[in-house]
Amino acid sequence: MIFVGCSTKKDAFLNRNYHALSTKYNVLYNGNIALNDGLKELNQNYTDNFWERLPIEPLKVDKLALPGVKASTDASPEQFNKAEEKAVKAVQKHSMVIVRQERNNQIDNAYLLLGKARYYSKRFVPALEAFNYLLINYPNSELFHETKIWQAKTLIRLYNEEQAIENLRYLFKSKKLAPKVIEDAHTAMAMAYIKTDSLQKVIKHLNEAVLTSFNKEQTARNLFILGQLYREKGAIDSSNIAFESLINFKKAPYKYKIQAHIEKAKNVSTNEEIATTLELLNKLIQERDNRPYLNQLYYQKAILLTSIDTLTAIKNFKKSLANSKSLDYQKELTYQALGNIYFDKAQFSIAGSYYDSILQIADDIHTKRIHKLRRKRANLNNVILFEKTATQSDSILTLTKLSLEEQTLFFKKYIVTLKDKEATVEKQQIKTGSEFATIQSSKASVNNTGKWYFYNTQVVGFGEQEFRKIWGNRPLEDNWRLSDKNLINITQGKSTAVSTKNQPLDSLKYNVSYYVNSLPKNKKTIDSIIGERNNAYLQLGIIYKEQFNEPELAIQNFEKLLTFKPLTIQELSAKYNLYKIYLNTHPVKAEKIKADLIANYPNSKYTKILLNPNEIAIDENAESPETEYAILYYQYKAKEFDEVIEKCKEAVKKYEGYELLPKFELLKAYALNERDGVTAFKTALEAITLNFPNTEEGNKALELLKTINAKQ
Repeated sequence: MIFVGCSTKKDAFLNRNYHALSTKYNVLYNGNIALNDGLKELNQNYTDNFWERLPIEPLKVDKLALPGVKASTDASPEQFNKAEEKAVKAVQKHSMVIVRQERNNQIDNAYLLLGKARYYSKRFVPALEAFNYLLINYPNSELFHETKIWQAKTLIRLYNEEQAIENLRYLFKSKKLAPKVIEDAHTAMAMAYIKTDSLQKVIKHLNEAVLTSFNKEQTARNLFILGQLYREKGAIDSSNIAFESLINFKKAPYKYKIQAHIEKAKNVSTNEEIATTLELLNKLIQERDNRPYLNQLYYQKAILLTSIDTLTAIKNFKKSLANSKSLDYQKELTYQALGNIYFDKAQFSIAGSYYDSILQIADDIHTKRIHKLRRKRANLNNVILFEKTATQSDSILTLTKLSLEEQTLFFKKYIVTLKDKEATVEKQQIKTGSEFATIQSSKASVNNTGKWYFYNTQVVGFGEQEFRKIWGNRPLEDNWRLSDKNLINITQGKSTAVSTKNQPLDSLKYNVSYYVNSLPKNKKTIDSIIGERNNAYLQLGIIYKEQFNEPELAIQNFEKLLTFKPLTIQELSAKYNLYKIYLNTHPVKAEKIKADLIANYPNSKYTKILLNPNEIAIDENAESPETEYAILYYQYKAKEFDEVIEKCKEAVKKYEGYELLPKFELLKAYALNERDGVTAFKTALEAITLNFPNTEEGNKALELLKTINAKQ
């Protein structure tokens, strides 16, 4: 009987049922298990970005797979290949096409499984072939309506949403649709309208889809997307209703419920709503089950506090960072929020640090948000450089003005502070080391008797203490033995520049005379520092005035510069910019500055513009050659060699004939030395000696060439 039943050519009761049972409970059973396992793995590997509008179907497709072309860059689970193999096997071994009619009532299930496996493998063209074959050859199948939906979803993935909409409209005309089919069809229709940006129709079909909840995961997702769409359209009340429905949906996965609470918090506007929402967020933070979401809860709490209590907001942003266990989009937003707070407080160095953190962890650096942030961060580079230069120069110049006794007393206090700080650090390191040793010994005490050095935690701890006694707390870096790394080594045709960290040797760092002798003594060096300091204050004033619209900070820097008796050109620029600021805020002060410029500097370009504003124009935003050179010089000190080289090349073309031209050439040569080595350095120096032989820069280039040739 088994032998007779195995035949697929005979249309008999035994044959039909044998092959139907074998297909359903053997091949397709295993195929569906493989498909479900693949879906579980796919969902585990998929991460939603709840800070953006969710896709209706959680299936990421990076690249459309065409016949003969490899699928998406994301590898699909192997279980989908197994499911496809089982579906193909069911058709090949158990199909009973007799007189152009399929006698095995399970083969339509095999084609549906085949299409689904290909769909989730992101091979949409062969998936569409499987669905089309089922629809054409099995028009009376119970799976016809379900297959129509899968066909429409595949068309959407193939960017043919118009045809998908047409097919689904035809499906809705049927009067015998099961509730589950209606739910899935409305969800698929919403997917299609998302592609055409018809948000009102998307909302309509999602509302129809959530009337039933056969698929609790998809229903929860649809409710969440509804809340997001309503907010996009400005319908905050409707958005809150959608999120509240999701929170009250008992079958919804918890991740959607907690995110719905956070989304509702984004919708608050009045002070009463803020107070109520903060109470709810505090309650959610205390709940143990919400530990995986603490970073988001603290972030949203901080956002609400930003307009009320900035200090508390900052604390909560930092708590959000402390509870972030991965470098995700949420962490980027927290860094950005902190950066914006400090930016608004005009604490640009701190703001720049937070913006740098975003650029280091961002997965996609080509988004509009990152490009905008990168431009904002670039504007901070100059202000950070000039702030640092001004502070350091002020400190050095203040110390040079002290008597020897005052300098000695100052550095004695500094050394005491240094020792206290290092002692605190050492205690913490010893404590951490002992805790680590305790943990290690409790976990694997057997290893403590091992012959290898690092197996014995006591020996390792002793070695660390001995190292610190001899070398101190050295950072983990190349050439760690060297304390003064401001060196250019030219050997065997190679040039290497090491990080500039002018720290004393450990044998000298507690020596007062070392610090006293390190202070500049000769007038030329001190004048150079004064020049750098004055230029830094001038540039800071211009940047705060022009780029950041911070008039108070600009006034502080301009007025401080004027107390230093700067160069005439610096004094004129500072006074003119102060005049422009005071013109709208303090007219009396503005008139006083104007009178001073007219009386003492009648021939300056600034005086001319004040006397004839309609005839003479000054491009206040344009940087002078001196300013541009100063900026490039500080970028060189910050080791931004590529940018210095490119901008020096542009400056050489722009300022042809200017006295500052050889300075740009020499700065470019130094940057080439740092980036490309001594050969490029020599070539650039030789060009300077030929083109600018009678200049200070030409003589400097000649000296450097002699030094290089002597060492090679």
